[in-house]
Amino acid sequence: MMKIEADECRAALTLIRRTIEEHCPPGVLPSEEAGNGLYGPELIHEAEALAAAIVATIEKMQLRVMMKPPAPSIK
Repeated sequence: MMKIEADECRAALTLIRRTIEEHCPPGVLPSEEAGNGLYGPELIHEAEALAAAIVATIEKMQLRVMMKPPAPSIK
């Protein structure tokens, strides 16, 4: 089994965090400081915060699709 160093994990999580911050709705991902308070200070806690942000984004997208009125049909 390959062991991944903590620095590599941290770099990967940072890349995912930046991507979520750039492309997901505002408010789905707490700041790193707030995330430490909500989830904890370890790398696994950052991963939990990122996963929750992805789920929240999907839920917001699904809600938006469900709330959107159907397009008028052209006959």
